[in-house]
Amino acid sequence: MSNQWNDKIFEVNGAGFEKLALEIFNFQYRQNAIYKAYADMIKLKPDEVANLTQIPFLPIRFFKTHAVKTTEFEPQIIFESSGTAQSLNSHHFIKDIELYKQSFAKAFELFYDPVNEWCIIGLLPSYLERETRLPTGMNSSLVFMVNELIRQSHHPQSGFYLNEYERLGSTLTELEKTNQKTIFIGVSFALLDFAEQYSLPLRNTVILETGGMKGRRREIVRQELHNILKEKFAVDVIHSEYGMTELLSQAYSRGDGIFYCPPWMKVMIRDEEDPLLIKFEPGMQISGAMNIIDLANIYSCSFIATDDAGRLYPDGSFEVLGRIDNSDIRGCSLMAM
Repeated sequence: MSNQWNDKIFEVNGAGFEKLALEIFNFQYRQNAIYKAYADMIKLKPDEVANLTQIPFLPIRFFKTHAVKTTEFEPQIIFESSGTAQSLNSHHFIKDIELYKQSFAKAFELFYDPVNEWCIIGLLPSYLERETRLPTGMNSSLVFMVNELIRQSHHPQSGFYLNEYERLGSTLTELEKTNQKTIFIGVSFALLDFAEQYSLPLRNTVILETGGMKGRRREIVRQELHNILKEKFAVDVIHSEYGMTELLSQAYSRGDGIFYCPPWMKVMIRDEEDPLLIKFEPGMQISGAMNIIDLANIYSCSFIATDDAGRLYPDGSFEVLGRIDNSDIRGCSLMAM
């Protein structure tokens, strides 16, 4: 993979985002057969695309039915969505796994400081339990990310805790006694299961939920989940991560469900009645269906129309409001508001 793309993507700033996005659009239009076919189908004229609102966004369902690849390559790894027993899963073909590592490591450092300052605790049982083609659930992009953060932390107590709640409780208690900065990342139902059995104050621990009840518990809104966790662990805020199989970047919330993107990722809002219309109202809150630009998705598709509804704020932060009516229920979806 060309280092030229890496340098451009991860060094992009606010002023240069649109220029680079347009450059990537033209690259992907020429080199991604599925994206080109979609753009041609909606009668897009690529020469007339001059700003972000004119770029076509590929419906995310294409990742379930097609190999969405820019250039021809043999993937180093194929990430697969968890889905449900009845659903058709998405597949994300990865040309160079180092690009994903670079994306999540840089984003983590932007939001949380260098990973080697932290102990990383992963509570992701549903991902680790499922049958996979690769060992330890590595066809889950979330498990891959957390596993790599665990490795990069170099902390002896970093690791995955698979339904080992007694050991997990002891570990967190010990880490608290030594004032060790800790990231406790988990899916919603597992965090609730653990909280019901262990109530302990976590003064040096960031609780980072990734959404997803997986049909294991009654669906609850994010605020209810956060209130329970805040009470059980005596913390002021619960953090959240917003990512998906089809992306190579994540947004993070430090509380109240308001997410911020790294510089190479941007959320835009489309009209729910006219999916080709991008809402653009400077200085105003905008609600509708969420489109995501992920410049790190250079060898897949950087312009994705998701099935999530959201609210975009003037500073570029956003809130997830739930699922769009009639969209597939994604296994790792965030809880509906």
